[in-house]
Amino acid sequence: MAVLQKIRKRSGLLLLAIGFALLAFVVQDLFTKGMRSQSKNVGSINGKDVSFDQFRIKVANAEKNGQNGQSTTQTQAANQIWDQEIALALFTNQFEKAGIRTSENNIVEVFKKDPNIGQNPQFLNQLGKFDLAKFKEFFKSNPEQAKAFQDRQTDAEVNSKFQIYSTMIKAGMYVTNADGKFKYKLDADKINFDFVSVLYSTIKDSEIKVSDADILDYMKKNEKKFKSDETREIEYVLIEDKPSAKDEEDIKAKINGLLSGSVVYNKETSKNDTLPSFKSATNIAEFVGANSDKPYDSTYVTKQDLPAEHADKLFNLPTGEIYGPYINGKYYCLSKAMGRKAGAKAKASHILISWEGTKVPNKKEKRTKEQAKAKADMLLAQVQANPGSFMMLALTNSDDSSAQQGGDLGYFGPGQMVKPFNDFVFNNPVGKIGLVETEFGYHIINVTDKQDAIRLATVAQKIQPSEATSNETYTKATQFEMDANKNKDFAAVAKAAKLTVNPAIKAKAMDEAFGTAGNQRQIIKWAYTKDTNVGDVKRFEIVNVGNIIARLKKINEKGLMSVEDAKPSVEGIIKNKKKAEKIMAKMKGSSLDAIAKANATTVQNVPAASVENAVLPSVGAEPKVVGAAFGTAVNKVSAPIEGNSGVYVVMTKAVTKAPKLPKYDEYVTKLKAGAAQASGRVFPALKSDAKIDDNRLEFY
Repeated sequence: MAVLQKIRKRSGLLLLAIGFALLAFVVQDLFTKGMRSQSKNVGSINGKDVSFDQFRIKVANAEKNGQNGQSTTQTQAANQIWDQEIALALFTNQFEKAGIRTSENNIVEVFKKDPNIGQNPQFLNQLGKFDLAKFKEFFKSNPEQAKAFQDRQTDAEVNSKFQIYSTMIKAGMYVTNADGKFKYKLDADKINFDFVSVLYSTIKDSEIKVSDADILDYMKKNEKKFKSDETREIEYVLIEDKPSAKDEEDIKAKINGLLSGSVVYNKETSKNDTLPSFKSATNIAEFVGANSDKPYDSTYVTKQDLPAEHADKLFNLPTGEIYGPYINGKYYCLSKAMGRKAGAKAKASHILISWEGTKVPNKKEKRTKEQAKAKADMLLAQVQANPGSFMMLALTNSDDSSAQQGGDLGYFGPGQMVKPFNDFVFNNPVGKIGLVETEFGYHIINVTDKQDAIRLATVAQKIQPSEATSNETYTKATQFEMDANKNKDFAAVAKAAKLTVNPAIKAKAMDEAFGTAGNQRQIIKWAYTKDTNVGDVKRFEIVNVGNIIARLKKINEKGLMSVEDAKPSVEGIIKNKKKAEKIMAKMKGSSLDAIAKANATTVQNVPAASVENAVLPSVGAEPKVVGAAFGTAVNKVSAPIEGNSGVYVVMTKAVTKAPKLPKYDEYVTKLKAGAAQASGRVFPALKSDAKIDDNRLEFY
């Protein structure tokens, strides 16, 4: 009691001390976490810092606006903006080195290519051309718009500089007539040579040993090919939260109960209420709303819109009758036939003949309305005389994209087409061909099919785990997590629990995807947390999936990739090199016959190979061998050549030079096509040599 009295007397002081301690804890937490993030940049590119404040605004805008109409997660937006920042920094540096400057005209040209600007009526003159004076006047009169437009102007400036830069690269890749001539000779100069080959496959792989040191040495000699980002390898067990057999039976019993009326006690009236069955219910929409996990749908559907497994029975169900219970996806269902409508959907083909001024962008020819009518009448007469010609006439004459399908527009319902087209199709029988005019042009229409439709009232109850099953799943998952943390042998714990350890996911710091579980950013972020060590285990609850118990299996640091990762692609190369050394030691002799005899093989001939067609019979492509043959004097035996499939010795018999051509335009054109792609290879090359520090993980 004395102790309690002392505490009561000092309660104010005690509360003050506790409050101060909590405040200190919060302040420290804010300082160590919040200030740590705010004091850093999101990264740096070749020593140039990228401010987080500016970066996060760009990420927020990208996340808000999405990409190609698709929703964008914060991580996806951060990755997108980071790639843009790298490109901007690297190219800006190149612009400065090249002394590229841009003018107002360059920027305006970029703007004009944007349809929202270049084709905006308020910026066009009387001739329909872009008017710079109107464009400038708009922003003078709208200063707020001008401020918002500054970022667009910066982007346009960078864009115009890039276009100049790309043009300079293309100009530097100029293809001359001499280049064309050289390309022609590589293709047309022919060589006839004999060769002896000993293929790598003649030595068993089991006879060649490749050590980790061999692989590491090869990787170091080809370092750029084996550069690797930092990754984490995460293995995991998935315990699904799925319905048990009893859950399924309970849901089936519940939906079966709707086939007959039921009696339930009403607490408000203290009496039993008799509830109608699905068959006897007078207000079907209300009944479905009260008993279904899916809303009532009053639309008519065709047979092809029904679940394939049950389509025949549902479509032929008499009005008022019920079909089910049946399973459709993850639902137990009962369906009641509510009526049928004839010709609810139609299928038609058309030939569209438009004229100047209609809403069709890619007309096959320019024509007036009168000319379009004359052509449409002519085509109408042709298809009425020979309906079988409709597809071909549509393919060669129609002005819209359906021409590629012979005019076929597929199935559609009432109101989906413009009114004159809609009225013709739904007011005429199958096989009717006619002509209508719409805002798009003249349509020669062929009504090719009509389908009846039915209306169903469907009660659908989701097959999902009960609360008891979900609790059991949770208990199993938490128990596994505890056991895995106690016993560091993750595989052994999984085996004891009759669970499967999934192959490890290799994730980069800003990845989201986590195998079949989809986007699980929280798991990857956990794996990269400084407090997470190799061998650590953590459970993650995944909505609509279950529980993932993840284990950090391995940390791969940035730099040279691991020997284990490189082994599949490198081991075979090293084995072939070691085999080549063994084979070369045996390929000695003064003639091909002697070399062939010593190696129990035969001399073969290539009658007409070229550098561009360096294929050996029964072997495949061997450019080094053909190149060596061109470089070997006639009737001389070459040194052994290490090829793709084996070791070769060649003896050149004859070289046939290609005849001179008056022009090499064809070959110049081929080279130009390759040179045009040169600018696209600049960014990967710049990025490969850049020093990039990425701190995004601290912010996202």
